[in-house]
This record gives sequence, structure tokens and C-alpha cells, in this order.
Amino acid sequence: MVSLSPFFFPVFLFLLSASMAASASIQEQFTQCLSLNSKMPIPFATAFFTPDNTSFTTALESTAQNLRYLLPSAPKPAFIFLPARESEVQAAVICSKKLGIHLRVRSGGHDYEGLSYVSEIESPFFIVDLAKLRSVNVDIKDGSAWIQAGATIGEVYYRISEKSQIHGFPAGLCSSLGVGGHITGGAYGSLMRKYGLGADNVVDARIVDANGRILNRKAMGEDHFWAIRGGGGASFGIILWWKIKLVPVPPTVTVFTVTKNLTESATKILYKWQQVTANLDENLFIRVIIQPANSGVKGGRTVTTSYNALFLGGADSLLQVMQKSFPELGLTQKDCTETSWINSVLYIAGYPSGTAPEILLQGKSLFKNYFKAKSDFVRQPIPETALEGLWKRLLKENSPLTIWTPYGGMMSRIPESAIPFPHRNGTLFQIQWLSLWEDQKENAELHMNWIRRLYRYMCPYVSGRPREAYVNYRDLDLGRNKNKNASSVNASVWGSKYFKNNFDRLVRVKTEVDPDNFFRHEQSIPPLPHVK
Repeated sequence: MVSLSPFFFPVFLFLLSASMAASASIQEQFTQCLSLNSKMPIPFATAFFTPDNTSFTTALESTAQNLRYLLPSAPKPAFIFLPARESEVQAAVICSKKLGIHLRVRSGGHDYEGLSYVSEIESPFFIVDLAKLRSVNVDIKDGSAWIQAGATIGEVYYRISEKSQIHGFPAGLCSSLGVGGHITGGAYGSLMRKYGLGADNVVDARIVDANGRILNRKAMGEDHFWAIRGGGGASFGIILWWKIKLVPVPPTVTVFTVTKNLTESATKILYKWQQVTANLDENLFIRVIIQPANSGVKGGRTVTTSYNALFLGGADSLLQVMQKSFPELGLTQKDCTETSWINSVLYIAGYPSGTAPEILLQGKSLFKNYFKAKSDFVRQPIPETALEGLWKRLLKENSPLTIWTPYGGMMSRIPESAIPFPHRNGTLFQIQWLSLWEDQKENAELHMNWIRRLYRYMCPYVSGRPREAYVNYRDLDLGRNKNKNASSVNASVWGSKYFKNNFDRLVRVKTEVDPDNFFRHEQSIPPLPHVK
């Protein structure tokens, strides 16, 4: 029998209690640290959620878009913090570093791979949710607005329209996008051919850097400011505010949607659209939404191509442009609806006719599903034979969707190196590929394997060397090695696809402003290794 020292039990109990305290109080340590580092008291009852709180699940799911990352098997944060002031975001960064707890930042929750609310590479982790930071201060006289990261792009559009019916902003089509993350990837929408991306129209910003400092454009320097406008979210700091430049829009704009199926020459019309879309009048934006639908024949399906458009002008002028450049679509006066720019936002976002613009203040998404997405950029028209092969593949999947977005106009005139977003001159259009399903009981791997096969099929017909991709349509397949680890070891693969030649500059900026890689996730910009 082993004899134990009389000192063993008190020491053992002390160590055990210390261990339990350490493991049980990660949230307590963090709240204490926040209190010490915040300038004003924090109302933790409404700002701090742990798995023990009845509101934790509601807070976690509030803005998450991809339901794949809310399944019970998905990693969950140790807690969620909703700061209401800039100083509280600073404190969160300081305490994250001090306590060694990994931080994820969420402004809108639209990250396609859930990286703003899930971590597969860090445990424990917590979420800083910027949903309470949603002020929008519009200055029509200055032609600008300061917008907080937690505001949705729909709120921004509405607040601009409150002040002026002849000003707008060129950003996303989905009104529930959080502007913090949205603009970090580029932010394109129906005004892009006229004015470029949202990120092209940012003139200043306020961020919290890796040391917990609040910096504006002057303080961060031009390299850092360059990187945050299109270099992807959560690599260079936490966006607090963007200062955006407003753009002029006419008091009357025109919208239309014309749908063609396979029995209505859809293939030939889409082939023609590819040939003309990048050279259309830059006041005209026509995207194509493609998906299977019932053919009307019992048990049959077809593919529909819906041409969804905004024209910065009246219907008569639009019809003249279409007759000259794209008569194959057969657009008529009755297809056209003249409206205001703010109502065109509702139309393009998919709200029912007659919806009041105030709905944009609710910040609710029309899209919340299980899905897997990919993206491509196209520089040569896809042949009709390849389109026919695409139709066959779309008809084999339950709920696929692909959206083709036109480039040209201003997008072709801005240099590739102006901001990190490089997909510019020579790009005809961009493709978003989606496979969607509504029931968590469905075999997700079947849908994901389908979209991966489709992606391989399209390889000969899209950009190559690199095969380009859009960082805001995050795809963790890019750069994965055989054990499916999307680590920075393979960053050059996805880095070249998202950023082309701008990736090397992004790495240099990262190395300068965050050499210890504090802001990181599965596809964040990696710093260069430390030289010892």
C-alpha cells in the first residue's frame, strides 16, 4: 500500500479547485477583463451570451445564413459578445490576446462557409457580433456617409434615400448583408458597371487593429487602407466604420425581369448575352438567374433563364438601348417598370411588388438555407454545346441555382491593383454556383459532391491560371490538402484565385500590421514566417 503525505490532500484539493476554476471561468475571466478595459460599464445581461443562457442559440442563429454551420456537430463558440461601443470592441481584442481566447468577428453572418461564427481550427473561440453597431450618418452636402460595420446594406440604402432621391451607393443586391464584412471583399451590385464596387467607393475607415488601437485612414497608412478594401474580412483588423462616397442616380430608373426556358431559345439567347453583356451601355445592368423549373409537361422539368435588370434611366431610353444591343431578348414596354432607385433595390432583392422601403430597416434575410457555393469568372463566351451540357447537370440536382453577373463599364477601367479585388478588364461576367437544400436530414455530401462535379465540368470554359474566384463567395474546397485541412499552408492556392497578383502585397501588409497572425481564420491572409 502506497503511503501518502499528510500534505497531499490539501495540495491536491487546491490544485483541483484551481483547475476547475480555470476551466469553468473562461467567461468570467473575459467579463472581468472587459470591465477593466472598457471606458463605461457593460450591460452584460444583454451583451454577453454563454451556452448556459436561454438566449444563446437565438443570438448564435440570429444572422447566420448557411444552416450547415448551425448543426449540432458544428463547433460552437464559448460565448458571444455584442459590443455597443467602439471601446468595447477594443477591450474584446485586448482581452482575447491577454487570455489567449481566439476571436471571430461577425457583422452580418453571410460568410458562405460560416467563418464568422464557426471555427474548425481553434478551440475555444468566441464571437464578437457587431449587430449593435449600426449607425448610418449621411451627409448629402459632402456627398458621403459614415456607416457602422453592423448596419446592413439595406439600412444604408434606406438612410441615403431618406436624405435624397438622387443619391445611391454601389454595393450588394442582398439587403441583409452586414456592411463590415461585405465591403472587405469588394461588394458588387447593380450599380457596378456605372460606378465600380462598394470598396472602390470607400474614402476612409475606422478599425481596431491587432494591438487594440483605433485607427483611421491616416493613422493606419495607405497600405493597410488598401488591404481592407477587398482583401477579405477578418485578416487586418475589425472594421468599425466605413466612410463611403455617394454616387448620383436619376430620379427615375427602370427595372425588368424577362424569363426564357429551353423551348424559348434560352440557350441561343444566353449565348448572345455573353457576347454583348460587357459592352452594353454602362447604365444597364442585366444579370441572369438560372435554375430548373417545372416544364408544364407532367413530371417534366426545364431550365429557366431570368434576365433581371436595372437601367439608370426611363423605359423609352432602355428600349432603344436594348433594340440596338440585345434585341434577341425581345424586351417590350410592358416588361418595363419605371420606379425610384430605392424601390429598384427592393425589386432586385426579390421583395414582392408594393413592399415599402421601410422593410430594409428590419435587416432580415430572404435567404436562409443549407447550401454549398462556388464561383467563377468568365473571359470568353461559353459555347452553346457546353451550355447544353450544363443544363443536363442542373436538371440532375434538386435545387441548384446559378447567377451570372455582368462586368464591363467602370469595372473594366479600374486597374487590377487599385484595391485587392483583381477581377477587372477582360472579365465578361462572374458566375455564382449554388446547391441548396432545406432539410438537415438530407445527405449534404451528395449535394456538395454534385457541385464539385459541376465545377470540374466547367473548368475548360472559365478563367484559368489561375481559375479565379470571389472571396465573398468563400469556398473552403480551394487549397484543401488530402486531409481537408484548409490551413495557410495552402494559402497560395486560394490566394491566387481570390486575389491574383495582389496576394503577395496582401501578405506583405499582413506581415507588417499583424505579424503574430492575431486575426486569423481558415482562409485569412497569412503573414510571412518570423525571421529569428
